[in-house]
Amino acid sequence: MQHRKIAFIGAGNMAHAIIAGLVSNGYPASMITVCSPTPVRRDKIAAQYGIISSDDNLAAVKQADVIVLAVKPQMMKEVCEPLQNATDFDNKLVLTIAAGIPAERYNDYFAHQLNLVRIMPNTPSLVGKGVSGLFAQTKVTEQDKQFAQELMQSVGSTIWCQKEQEINNIIAITGSSPAYFFLFMEAMQQKAEQLGYDAEQARELVLNAIEGSVELAKSQHDTAFSTLREQVTSKGGTTAMALEQFYNENLPQTVANAMQSAINRAEEMEKLF
Repeated sequence: MQHRKIAFIGAGNMAHAIIAGLVSNGYPASMITVCSPTPVRRDKIAAQYGIISSDDNLAAVKQADVIVLAVKPQMMKEVCEPLQNATDFDNKLVLTIAAGIPAERYNDYFAHQLNLVRIMPNTPSLVGKGVSGLFAQTKVTEQDKQFAQELMQSVGSTIWCQKEQEINNIIAITGSSPAYFFLFMEAMQQKAEQLGYDAEQARELVLNAIEGSVELAKSQHDTAFSTLREQVTSKGGTTAMALEQFYNENLPQTVANAMQSAINRAEEMEKLF
């Protein structure tokens, strides 16, 4: 991976995850700066990975080759506008990991046509198992796209979106989906506890069942999920009865509706910022 000076504007969980992934993969810590108005999180990250900590966004942006905008969508305009005259952005790559803000809006925030890539990561990036969707504005060079891809591959896998609206699909499929799985796991744990297992036992049973199922699916990569489901299901057996209840409650359509709701909300957010 090409080494460039990177400034992270924001010191939240996702910035932390990306920094951890970069450093663990050999990226020079001295070339990474993390910026935040409060020192607690940024200093902790800096101490842990040997990177530079700063409360001066302007100075960090001037010195950086790559700027990673890692702040909440509702704060983005406030953070970006003071940077408008910081430097010549023509030679800088800007990456944003905020949901709900169209790429063109950043050009307004900075009063400049940016070399910008939108990135939609998910929380498993915190353990190096993330999935990130990426979309590049037309100005972005192939070299810059490659850098953005390799940066996010330090915390998991990547997929490029050819159209910007596809980012909202990625939000529904991978960005929000860890919460879907956690809800299912939570419900299973609650039932296990009702059956008499303590919280720790119930949690481990659910985690081990989920982990085993994922590993089985990975080991049979060419086997459809529907086939894997059928292989577990004996006609008239216990699993069949459980699945029948799911179908009676219309689980497949509920999942589809939930994912569409995530897409709809992402589209609504694009009009807010």
